[in-house]
Amino acid sequence: MNKKTNFLLFTAFLLIVFLPLNAAKPQKEPLKILAIGNSFSDDAVEYLDELALADSIPLIVGNLYIGGCSLERHWKNATEQLADYSYRKSNLGVFTNQDHKTLLDGLLDENWDFIVVQQVSQLSGKYDTYFPYLPNLMKFVKAHAKNPKVKFALHQVWAYAQNSTHEGFANYDRDQMKMYLAITETVKKVAATTEIKIIIPSGTAIQNCRTSEIGDHLNRDGYHLDLLTGRYIASCTWFETFFHKSCIGVGFKPAGVTDRQATIAQYAAHYAVRRPFEITSMADFAFSFLPISDKIIPEILVY
Repeated sequence: MNKKTNFLLFTAFLLIVFLPLNAAKPQKEPLKILAIGNSFSDDAVEYLDELALADSIPLIVGNLYIGGCSLERHWKNATEQLADYSYRKSNLGVFTNQDHKTLLDGLLDENWDFIVVQQVSQLSGKYDTYFPYLPNLMKFVKAHAKNPKVKFALHQVWAYAQNSTHEGFANYDRDQMKMYLAITETVKKVAATTEIKIIIPSGTAIQNCRTSEIGDHLNRDGYHLDLLTGRYIASCTWFETFFHKSCIGVGFKPAGVTDRQATIAQYAAHYAVRRPFEITSMADFAFSFLPISDKIIPEILVY
């Protein structure tokens, strides 16, 4: 046998021995997140799957959607098994939408790692409206979840644009800052009462960005997020909260969002996760003067 034949035989031997080992290597389990929400959770997760894919993170995210759904209605749906939901799901980037689903249908579809809950926007800064519905809903989830170690997260939603005509804005005297402060204080108090350890500070991220050159132009109708930068900010906030990784420099931005807008959005989200209950001014935001330490997300949340 010549040297070439010996080399080929040796290579074949290595392939026979090691390929099965590599083939049998288990793939990383996807993180599984289910939102029991409404249009605000729909806004928030719009780009989450694409952010995860860009960072090679396997993700399954579901949203049990009813527009304008309150915690009271979610609880009623759970107890009466009402098939009122659109169940929207992204499984490793593949999107499906099923109508006429119950809350239990979505809950039993996967062994979810996290269940995200939120109050309807106009009531999100009103502490009493969370009870008894949120604790009851949490008990229902714990009783039926396929994953006995499932964890809850509370979505801190955003205040309306200052020029919003939403009738619920009257709950906060049509004052954006009053609404923001009411939401942050209420979410903090509700989380403590219900022992929810994870807060997704989308509201603070949006408020951060409103202090930047982008201004109060992040809503498409005065309350829902605009389809590009607004939704991107919220998705970046979810990304950092659940993956414990900075979204700054992540390899995805929506088409139509400029590089500068994307960077401002990423920092708005990043600062919110670092300081969930206070606004970080971005009025003098300058890319070249940002401290390096701000590019590294600290261990704020431990699951």
